[in-house]
Amino acid sequence: MAGVLNIHNFPLLHSVPGSRKTPKKSIPTIRATSETPTSSASTSTSTSFTAPPNFKPPEPKRFAVRPDKTWDIIGASLALIFRLGTGVFVNGYSVSFVSKDAIPPDQYSLEVAGYKVKETSKLGPRPEMPIEIYEFEGCPFCRKVREIVAVLDLDVLFYPCPKNGPNFRPKVAQMGGKQQFPYMVDPNTGAAMYESDDIIKYLVQKYGDGSIPFTLSLGLLTTLTEGFAMIGRMGKGSSYTPSKLPPKPLELWAYEGSPFCKIVREVLVELELPHIFRSCARGSPKRQILFEKVGHFQAPYIEDPNTGVQMFESAEIVEYLKVTYAGS
Repeated sequence: MAGVLNIHNFPLLHSVPGSRKTPKKSIPTIRATSETPTSSASTSTSTSFTAPPNFKPPEPKRFAVRPDKTWDIIGASLALIFRLGTGVFVNGYSVSFVSKDAIPPDQYSLEVAGYKVKETSKLGPRPEMPIEIYEFEGCPFCRKVREIVAVLDLDVLFYPCPKNGPNFRPKVAQMGGKQQFPYMVDPNTGAAMYESDDIIKYLVQKYGDGSIPFTLSLGLLTTLTEGFAMIGRMGKGSSYTPSKLPPKPLELWAYEGSPFCKIVREVLVELELPHIFRSCARGSPKRQILFEKVGHFQAPYIEDPNTGVQMFESAEIVEYLKVTYAGS
């Protein structure tokens, strides 16, 4: 049966043409290290990582907030207001409500008022290897780039660069000549660059339709609202917490617009833990991939190849990361 409601071309994703200027490629290329992060003085080859004693992954609870995390989630949710939901939807997001039998049970979908929600999007070319981005949470310019990552549904290898971080801030200076963030390297093309606006233009030209979302095209107003978006989490995800660097990057299924994903990302950045970010905003086909993988979709979901741990639930993920990796 046809859907009772159809919504196409979600208005917040209306775009303006981006510059067609090709970014310069004067900065040396590095390759996405999806197996081993950059070596550093703080990496110990003798360190082994295991799951905490008696560890048991929690059962996923959709839209549930643990009482001690209520204010964290509220603070992280303020960004949705200031940024008008940018980073929640993939480019070209479209939604319709269809009858229950229109979507088979082995396909991911939400159910609302007796109907199922059918979501689609329009994706550009897919990079063969994850884009590499050096950044940190408490930076409005970095947030701009993370939002376009969500809109374009890209996989990214994030190298966190919190203040006083001993590993990846110095590496950025070595590669590009200065500690400025965000810094992007595309191992698929050899492109490398600073400047959030240049990164956004490059990504939409290479992996999108060439157009920049309206909410990312407003110049100073975009930057100001990105800053206001972080008021509720002021200082989180900005400063380094001494940690043990694992041999392999973690893998996080998440998206920029989710307050639950935000509190996990903050800790990953503070602990300077490299992680492959499987962006899965609304409309992302990766929601179906995770659904097939574990029989359920919910974000955030983390996979740690260093300990074998796989788990949902943001509050418990935060605790797991601190127990496993915090400390020198």
